[in-house]
Amino acid sequence: MSHIHVDRKVLEAGAVYRNLLVASTGLVPDEPTVVTTGCGVEAPYAQTSIRPESVTCLPCREHAAAEHLRYADQVSRLARMTGSVVSAEEAGEAARWARETAAKFAG
Repeated sequence: MSHIHVDRKVLEAGAVYRNLLVASTGLVPDEPTVVTTGCGVEAPYAQTSIRPESVTCLPCREHAAAEHLRYADQVSRLARMTGSVVSAEEAGEAARWARETAAKFAG
């Protein structure tokens, strides 16, 4: 049976991140055909997902959960920095989303 993995750069995968790049740079990046996954193997991009309910590789699920928790901590710290352009409310919302997503990957 073939597993569904997550891209090692799980927070940079998917349409939302891609659209952010297009909006901020005007450039449309090509989707990769092969990616390094959270478990360390190279897999076809088509065998990856950013949706927790679709990922069947346990090490990838653990990797994605850890990455989302790391992001939640980073965004929480960012909001506390002097002169931050991210409000406490925005950071709280982003951190909450990341922790909820981490829990889904861990579950």
